[in-house]
Amino acid sequence: PDHLRTVENVRLLDRVFPRKRRVGTLYLTATHTIFVENEAGVRNETWVLHSLVCSVEKQAAAASGCPLLIHCKNFQVLHFVIPGERECHDVHLSLQRLSQPESYMELYCFSYKPNVDEENRRQEWDFLDLQADYSRMGLPNSLWKLSPINQHYKVSDTYPADLFVPESAMPPVIVGSSKFRSRGRFPTLSYYYKENHAAICRSSQPLSGFSARCLEDEQMLQAILRSNPSSDFMYVVDTRPKLNAIANRAAGKGYENEDNYSNIKFRFIGIENIHVMRNSQQKMLEVCEPRSPSMSNFLEGLESSGWLKHIKAVLDAGNFIAKAVAEEGVSMLVHCSDGWDRTAQVCSVACVLLDPYYRTLRGLMVLIEKEWVSFGHKFSHRCNHLVGDPKEASPIIDQFLECVWQLMEQFPCAFEFSERFLITIHSHIYSCQYGNFIGNNQRERIELGGSGYI
Repeated sequence: PDHLRTVENVRLLDRVFPRKRRVGTLYLTATHTIFVENEAGVRNETWVLHSLVCSVEKQAAAASGCPLLIHCKNFQVLHFVIPGERECHDVHLSLQRLSQPESYMELYCFSYKPNVDEENRRQEWDFLDLQADYSRMGLPNSLWKLSPINQHYKVSDTYPADLFVPESAMPPVIVGSSKFRSRGRFPTLSYYYKENHAAICRSSQPLSGFSARCLEDEQMLQAILRSNPSSDFMYVVDTRPKLNAIANRAAGKGYENEDNYSNIKFRFIGIENIHVMRNSQQKMLEVCEPRSPSMSNFLEGLESSGWLKHIKAVLDAGNFIAKAVAEEGVSMLVHCSDGWDRTAQVCSVACVLLDPYYRTLRGLMVLIEKEWVSFGHKFSHRCNHLVGDPKEASPIIDQFLECVWQLMEQFPCAFEFSERFLITIHSHIYSCQYGNFIGNNQRERIELGGSGYI
């Protein structure tokens, strides 16, 4: 309640038409900042959800008032001018506190009350059924089985409870492999291409250091290879730049040694880490900030940000995997460091390329629920939902959505949706209005409220 305020005679400046100035009243509520125009006969309202506020900047006071700049996670920028400096200071402090929740219970989904009766809400909770998606792929079958090994999150606390593994993979092999993988994230099925039995599996990096090996992990990869009768080898794709992976060996981690694993072909596909991606997006946004940038400045800034180079790296990796699966009929294991950032991007892009279902409205939602929500992408950290370490934030899922958009630009007739759908998804990843994108993994979300967290 201390942070709820009302301020009169506030001006909202229009970034596109600087001369156009709207005057009105600014209301700070528990969940939104609302600007209501005062013009006679007009009731224009601008609503900003506090979960979407990325930063609030108070600028030096001028004769016309005190400017307050609000940057949002969906890239909206609002420029208010508040009459008094004291009022501006108060609004600035309140907004900073309201937009930086300290506990999950402060997030919007816990106070959002949709105007829907209980029965309809239950149906909405069951709208996305991942088991139905695996059935659609033809699973379980004689080659792949649903394993109960991670029930109660005993083997890996960041993996989902339901996982598909090769039919021949026995529990001791799975557990042994998990102990040799960062965060216990052992190789498990992401996508099964039933036309030729090739599979995309995902995991985290092995704890191989300079020379360590693990027989169970080697047997786990053999089991994946055996589950594809049409191929006599499999790819292991490390999505990190080679130098990064080599640097990790000094910390006891690293990558698979081809000498220890029979019939694997190892590939590095260099996608940069979360810190490089965060800095790249920041540089790109700065290029978009000036009111009227020249085209040459914009293009130079865009190129030096490296953003499109990173998008291309993710698309190239997804394309390599999709081609290997569909054209060569080869199964593969994909990983990065922990298997929840680059791995999610690359597996998702490959799925969009391989399977027309994921290019439908519902299919894309199922894909995000499977590869990102269920497999433990760290939404709370990457999207900065709570006050925390800013170095953990990174636009990893933004990049995946842009990859889908780039594919839509190239193949406009291959998708059931338009860019409006992608923008809406992006907005809700950051809005915290729904429970899907809260927390860092399935176990955390279930602890946050059982079946009724959404």
